[in-house]
Amino acid sequence: MKKLRTILQYKYLYIILIIISLILVFIRTNIPKKSIYNSNVKEIIGIISNYEVNDNKIKITIDSKEDIIGYYNFDNNKILKYIKLGNKIKAEGKLYKVDSNSYREYLQRKSIFYNIKINKIYLLSKNTDFFYYMRNKVLDNNNPYVSTFILGNKSKLNKEIVSKYQELGVSHLFAISGMHISLITFIILFILRKLKINENKSLIITSLILIFYLIFVGFSPSVLRAILFFMIINIYKLLKIENNYLNIFGITLFISLLINPFFIYELSFQYSFTISLFLLMFSKYIITKNYLLKILYISLISFISSIPITLYNYNEINLLSPIYNIIYVPLVSIIVFPLSFISFFIPVFSPIFDIATNILELITNLLSNIKIDIIFKNMPIYFYFIYYVFIYIFINSVVIKDKIFSIFLVLPVLFHYFVPYIENEKYLIMIDVGQGDSFLLHMNNKNILIDTGGNKRYSIIKNTTIPLFKKYGISRVNYLILSHGDYDHMGEAINLVNNYKVDKVIFNCGEYNDLEKELIKVLDKKKIKYYTCIKELNIDNNKLNFLNTKEYYNENNNSNVIYTEVDSHKFLFMGDAGIEKEKDLLDKYSISDIDVFKVGHHGSKTSSSKEFIDVINPKYSIISVGKNNRYGHPNKEVLNNIDNSKIYRTDKLGTVIFRIKKNKKNWKHLYNNYH
Repeated sequence: MKKLRTILQYKYLYIILIIISLILVFIRTNIPKKSIYNSNVKEIIGIISNYEVNDNKIKITIDSKEDIIGYYNFDNNKILKYIKLGNKIKAEGKLYKVDSNSYREYLQRKSIFYNIKINKIYLLSKNTDFFYYMRNKVLDNNNPYVSTFILGNKSKLNKEIVSKYQELGVSHLFAISGMHISLITFIILFILRKLKINENKSLIITSLILIFYLIFVGFSPSVLRAILFFMIINIYKLLKIENNYLNIFGITLFISLLINPFFIYELSFQYSFTISLFLLMFSKYIITKNYLLKILYISLISFISSIPITLYNYNEINLLSPIYNIIYVPLVSIIVFPLSFISFFIPVFSPIFDIATNILELITNLLSNIKIDIIFKNMPIYFYFIYYVFIYIFINSVVIKDKIFSIFLVLPVLFHYFVPYIENEKYLIMIDVGQGDSFLLHMNNKNILIDTGGNKRYSIIKNTTIPLFKKYGISRVNYLILSHGDYDHMGEAINLVNNYKVDKVIFNCGEYNDLEKELIKVLDKKKIKYYTCIKELNIDNNKLNFLNTKEYYNENNNSNVIYTEVDSHKFLFMGDAGIEKEKDLLDKYSISDIDVFKVGHHGSKTSSSKEFIDVINPKYSIISVGKNNRYGHPNKEVLNNIDNSKIYRTDKLGTVIFRIKKNKKNWKHLYNNYH
């Protein structure tokens, strides 16, 4: 016992434990894992451990011999009565591995190797587990904030409001964290004190309740951290050791990663431990009797210490989030969070809780219009660790009022922000939008987006295009060029204009169709300039030539055909132009030896005739096309026509980038990670 006390009192114990933790994580996470299943398996039997319902689609996590994620499209709501946590089901369908590299790696860290596209679901037996029973009760509550605050499950919240919480920088308040556990602990200890139970027994009872709650919410990393921290503090008390909070932090981290080394990849874990470490390091500077001032100090340190994690994952920060936290922290912690528990156990309070959450969303909708968002390009991972050196110096200089060193936060932020302008890269990105077109041409720090793609099942702009823009530090689209009015080329244009800065829009020749007219209404409302049937576009030292021939009777042939040269490399974008227009182009223009050729109409047999290809003689042919699309694109004959060029296809490679730097060029397939 004496040796244990000596070890626990060692000043730098937390540093040793952190180093040991990271070494063990590296070793354990690099041990290869294999699935016991293969793609020939046609059915999975297991327990529903998680599920999410969106419209007529269900996403189910099935706890079988290993976890499998299943997707099921239903047309009868009766199936929902089978979809309850703890129910044993048989799912028939086809097993497959996801295409996205990053998402596949994310799943494998959770020991999930396969998804299953479910054709039929059979209920084998109903749940008998108490924990699942209680979770079902919480999930069945009409107010989605009940499951958010009690279980940490945000799946029932409106996706738009969740996005707004994230943009405001307050989404951490809607995940069960140290703040929530502290409040629960305070309430339990207060009740036990009123029942005149002595301190040691109270701590043991509270610890047991917290362990029960940890199992109930499913070992969330942030909840585990908070509960372990509380329990280790109590062990220190029982051993009569003076609390060394940094050592307790190190022990908490060590045990957490010993339980699950893959926690280190979880965002909630990264935020929770990083913010906690900085708050502990500077805790003596934030002690004040002024509650609002204390919240401001905590919010500022939390915000600053989380900047590298936020930028690495989201490429964007809202400078007003510390101020918003002053509003949200008291509102959520003192009113909304406690009411979620009260309304669940005493339903008569549900109307009051509904009012509170409505006010919360009203405030969010108002504040979401007041933001100072800054977008930063993705940087190598070591850069984000360097950030922390500067952040530590900055916070330390501020709290000891050393103004000279306070610039240490500004320096990396400024450098990071201006990196795209310093690099002045030129590149073309063929964005994987499925069966459609979308190309980003970046040159002279200007961004030209040719088409947006279109998908009626999900928003390409929100899920694919905008995350990609942020990854490259792109804060605005200078020109949105629409090749023509088909949905698979401009279906997401309104979404783009409503969710991102767009300076100017260019339409093709010919009459406007209904889709284009709807977009024009939005452009007029937002006072965005737009042009039709132009001949050329001058962008600094580069020129985009619109190769118009005449007006045709079909929308595809009226496509904007764009020719440009970037550092002596020739690019030709064909839209959906067909063989008739190709002949007219050869008659009217002299185009040959194209470096990058955007194959017309996704490789349809109506385009890319052998005569046309022989003349333009492309070096690289790029095809934007959906995997296993119902049109059979790209056509075999077209592939034969362009066989002398190197072919890049989104259905095979995902998103592809063509870089031009110092007269050198290279292709790289990124594999679309944003779906």
